[in-house]
Amino acid sequence: MEARLSLITLGVRDVTRARAFYEALGFRASGASQAEVAFFQAGALALAVWDRAALAADAGLSEAGSGFSGVAIAHNVREKHEVEAVLAEAERAGGRITRAAEDAAWGGRTGYFADPDGHVWEVAWNPHFEIAADGALKLPE
Repeated sequence: MEARLSLITLGVRDVTRARAFYEALGFRASGASQAEVAFFQAGALALAVWDRAALAADAGLSEAGSGFSGVAIAHNVREKHEVEAVLAEAERAGGRITRAAEDAAWGGRTGYFADPDGHVWEVAWNPHFEIAADGALKLPE
């Protein structure tokens, strides 16, 4: 696994309200944004706001009682097959797989692990997001 962050996703109660808040702070929503999720370029990484319950479910966790904090950190990979490799590496290091790798409806591949303190990481291959040689994530305009 390359030592870098690609995306931070905040689980929110109201995506429309959260999007308006971040836009008022000067963030510009990417063309990848939809009604249910908004993406913002934030330097070399991206910020996303997504429904909190949907984020928990996507991570293979329940919103209540699992220790889910409402935040997921993402590590995007360059190749589809790297998703399983990074998840296996995290598990060998002491992490817990919360959702095994699988193809996503949006065209990529994704899985999740939790670190020993329960912080949730998504490992994703997204054919729509560019990863530069230095690891910077570039959202579509």
